[in-house]
Amino acid sequence: MRVYNTQSKRKEEFEPLVPGKVSMYVCGPTVYNYIHIGNARPMIVFDTARRYMEHKGYEVNYVSNFTDVDDKIIAKANEEGVTAQEISERYIAECRKDMEGMNVKPATTHPLATQEIDGMIEMIRTLIDKGYAYNVDGTVYFRTKKFKDYGKLSHKNLDDLRSGSRSLLVTGEDQKEDPLDFVLWKPKKEGEPSWQSPWSDGRPGWHIECSVMAKKYLGEEIDIHAGGEDLIFPHHENEIAQSECCNGKPFAKYWLHNAFLNIDNRKMSKSLGNFFTVREISEKYDLQVLRFFMLSAHYRSPLNFSAELMEASANGLERIRNAVSNLGYLLESAPDDTLAGKDTGNGSGAPTTQNASTGNIAASEQSTSAGNTDAPEQIDGMTEAEQAELANVMAFETKFDEAMDDDFNTADAIAAIFELVKYANSNVSAENTKVFVQAVRDEIIKLCDVLGIIAEEQQELLDEEIEKLIQERQEARKAKNFARADEIRSQLLEQGITLLDTREGVKWKRA
Repeated sequence: MRVYNTQSKRKEEFEPLVPGKVSMYVCGPTVYNYIHIGNARPMIVFDTARRYMEHKGYEVNYVSNFTDVDDKIIAKANEEGVTAQEISERYIAECRKDMEGMNVKPATTHPLATQEIDGMIEMIRTLIDKGYAYNVDGTVYFRTKKFKDYGKLSHKNLDDLRSGSRSLLVTGEDQKEDPLDFVLWKPKKEGEPSWQSPWSDGRPGWHIECSVMAKKYLGEEIDIHAGGEDLIFPHHENEIAQSECCNGKPFAKYWLHNAFLNIDNRKMSKSLGNFFTVREISEKYDLQVLRFFMLSAHYRSPLNFSAELMEASANGLERIRNAVSNLGYLLESAPDDTLAGKDTGNGSGAPTTQNASTGNIAASEQSTSAGNTDAPEQIDGMTEAEQAELANVMAFETKFDEAMDDDFNTADAIAAIFELVKYANSNVSAENTKVFVQAVRDEIIKLCDVLGIIAEEQQELLDEEIEKLIQERQEARKAKNFARADEIRSQLLEQGITLLDTREGVKWKRA
């Protein structure tokens, strides 16, 4: 498997620090509002990378944080007259709902910045002791000139950056030794949350948060650090500087970054009126369509969001689901084995067992002996012709793996799935055995699952079932059982049902 490393600007063979295990850190959202579709892209693409590595047999320790202390959170709290904690907790819960709708797997750990303050103070103290940071009236800065490799990730000309940053010297930042020095700790302002430190009552800078959380949950040196390309400079550049100066070793072996998402060929902006949250998209589309859309292009390619492209993605997803559904219908009428009612060759007439979660097929007494691995084992219940056809089916998985091994090329991986779907539509019929039909169906589902795409269309809830769940949710809220209420809302959202709490009561609509 080869991945594109932003730091080296080339594809490199992926070799984890510990064989068979992968440590991966992905910068998460700042939780002051609903996440937007720009936030959704790194969530989806790096969740897919994680899924593929697990598919290849790696044990992945996947850490993605929530930034729950920030100027935007504080501003939102002041606007609503509530605490910053109330804002962050509310939107972490909403973010989790959207992630579930997009079928983004929960991280191994979702750390919160506010729960890691002690570690941040400790890292800052170490950087000061080593001469990499300095305190000016309660504000602690990182001394960028002392780190000789500063700029190695972004490949920026630092002299040009310093020249362009001179304006900072007349905007209250003249206490810094260098325009590129950045804040590790800052004193509190009136009405802001704060923590005690040796330098001032205040809060950490943004960059130190991720360095500390990555170190605590993954170690001083990690395999993969990922995020949107907008984070390369200054955020990830500063993370490298802090971490490597503190720990005395390389921070991350591979740096992966996804490209920007544009809306109708323009940068997403509230002022342009082309700003969409994931929640808004869920009111029009199944969020599986959004995931399919995000994976339809390579993650390092700029992606343009438009209604036309979303419709194309909806049609593509429907094509796959129709194929899986048709194969399900064929299973109902397909013969049980090659010679209906006769011995299938396993000596007992015992049925073939299948592992639907992986798509692997195994006869009840199938085994592989050393020195005889070239030819596939005979699979009970299949005709000889189907045995030969199975090789064609597995060739699509090979194409899929080759695409994903090439820097997670999901566009080509989806193309391989479409080829398999076309094969299934043209070559599988009710005359095939159950074992063969099941094998083809399982293969489509398995490859889609690697991409986080749900290929089996969920049965649509009846109106009365929806009303019953809404009533149960209302009763749970009255009983202050908010966990159950949220669970019901998420359950309905998965089924494409959006709830709207209004003064007239709860209203709902299908996506």
